[in-house]
Amino acid sequence: MLASTDAQIRESGAVNGLGTVINVATVLAGGLLGVVIGDRLPERMRRTIMQGLGLVTVAVAVVSMEPLFDADDGLRRFVILIVAMIAGGLVGEGLGLEERLESVGERLRKRFVRSEDRDTHTMFIEGFVVASTVFCVGPLTIVGAIEDGLGVSVRLLAIKSALDGFAAIGFASVYGWGVLASLATLIVYQGGLTAAAALVEPLMTTEVLAVLGAVGSLLVLGIGLRLLDIARVRVVALLPALLIGPVIAGIVEAV
Repeated sequence: MLASTDAQIRESGAVNGLGTVINVATVLAGGLLGVVIGDRLPERMRRTIMQGLGLVTVAVAVVSMEPLFDADDGLRRFVILIVAMIAGGLVGEGLGLEERLESVGERLRKRFVRSEDRDTHTMFIEGFVVASTVFCVGPLTIVGAIEDGLGVSVRLLAIKSALDGFAAIGFASVYGWGVLASLATLIVYQGGLTAAAALVEPLMTTEVLAVLGAVGSLLVLGIGLRLLDIARVRVVALLPALLIGPVIAGIVEAV
């Protein structure tokens, strides 16, 4: 479990929410730089950048799946992962999550981008969906936000901020302003976790975090496949698995 004693919180001197502020700042800076760079790059270069980002995303996802290969607990976690992804997909499709997030992206596009070009519309929404998912899915987001909210440390979110900042440069150079629009998702989701840290922290056992990391890694892999144009995985529709997987893991652990 996360370190969360009053003594540790007092000793750290960390400011609650500072990690999310840093994260937002790096994505904003990286996104703006990416937009400026992207306007000056020919199409073939932007396509190559997107393929490079796709390969990196796939590599990160595969490396992060380590909990599934644990000799003692890997099989159980793999079964939980299968159930979580199936159930999560059913719930996500039933709620129309992919379409809802795309609708949010479309409203943001109409507000901030005046172009009527159809390709611009598509790239904005795709950039919003991809960046929102990449910046908000994964154990660094969950654990980092909880530690930040408890005032324990901003270390994890500082690492995430650096990674997200560089990713934002690459994504924005290809997708444009849609990546910056994903800041709204980042603020609401990560900021919400930070605010609710005291409620969530007691539930974050080692097993729950392992399953959460495995589910998150699989979703990130889906984003990588999208970037490589191998398969248009409906990652947003699978997001409920991030909740279902840890819940199942917690129940199994308690039995």
